[in-house]
Amino acid sequence: MYFYVDESGHTGSNLFDENQPILYYGVLSSKINLDAAAKQRVINIRKKLGVERLHAAELGNGELVKILKDIELIKKRYNLCFDIYRVAKSDHALISFFDQVFDQGVNPAVPWLSYWTPMRYVLLLKLSSLFDEELLKEAWAARINIKTDDANKALTSICNTLLTRVSNLPDKRSQIVITDALMWASENPNAIYYNIKSKKDLLDITPNIIGFQSVMSGIAQRLLKHKTKASRIVVDQQTQFNKAQIKLSDFYGKHRNTPFENGPGLPDIDFSGMPETPISCTSGTESIGLELVDIYLWVFKRFMEEKELAPELFSIIKGQLHRGRSDEISINAISSRWGKWFEELPYPTAEELEKGKEILKMDESRRLNAISKNA
Repeated sequence: MYFYVDESGHTGSNLFDENQPILYYGVLSSKINLDAAAKQRVINIRKKLGVERLHAAELGNGELVKILKDIELIKKRYNLCFDIYRVAKSDHALISFFDQVFDQGVNPAVPWLSYWTPMRYVLLLKLSSLFDEELLKEAWAARINIKTDDANKALTSICNTLLTRVSNLPDKRSQIVITDALMWASENPNAIYYNIKSKKDLLDITPNIIGFQSVMSGIAQRLLKHKTKASRIVVDQQTQFNKAQIKLSDFYGKHRNTPFENGPGLPDIDFSGMPETPISCTSGTESIGLELVDIYLWVFKRFMEEKELAPELFSIIKGQLHRGRSDEISINAISSRWGKWFEELPYPTAEELEKGKEILKMDESRRLNAISKNA
């Protein structure tokens, strides 16, 4: 299969651009090499519009409507599938804070069950209610600050501010757990390893790379479904993130047969199906597939952001309803996905309840002991 990957809403490490709060990745897939097979058709479309390249943002609603039938014919002829992935940038800053500060592997004040089971999402959602945008900006600024002393001072200040808000949480247990975790982090910032250590590390924690993980996972799912391999993966060329994308895809390819177990109840980290084919970073001016995915991504993004979209262009969205995939990394998506999971949990048996109480008692003893040593 052939895959063509484009992104939109790129702001790098600036996660708080009001004009682009979401990072999008679009992936167009086909069993045919579009760069060769669809070349003449796209050349004809360019001639019809009098342009050198199909760039949706420049064409706009009016020009795209003129070539809609041509786009639909290409989709039908080559059986195109379009997948879209989104990352809410400000939510990424919050999730990043949680993963560093509430990691039970480095913060012993966090209960084992609150990090290594789906209860982590409950704790994350509770924590999210304590942040406002200003504090979230401070948390991200500290996360990407390569000066460790300054970052640690900022982390302590952020934790102390959050501690003044914990009483707003509705349940006592959450108040206790979050208070203890924040106090421990505030007093032991060096142990949290909160900030990046070099500018090079910044690339690995940006929404671009987090979203690209979803892209690679989606490609793997398509390859498994069709029981085939990736012939080529074409990624839009840009200097800032291509090296990190290549590094990530190489890692996935090397570990495609290596099982990674997660905590109980959490989805396994499964790299099976990951392509071994290296990604090809190509200029949008040199790939027909990238021209086409740009159009799909523009239309879907306009629809999701409730911006003006010509009624005729809805047929592009409709044509992917039962074939395209989508995923989102955001607090709302986590709440929706795991809220349903908790609602459908069966009620535990008496034996399971008793065993659970024993585990809780054991872990609480460990946790309180760690806190007392820090006192």
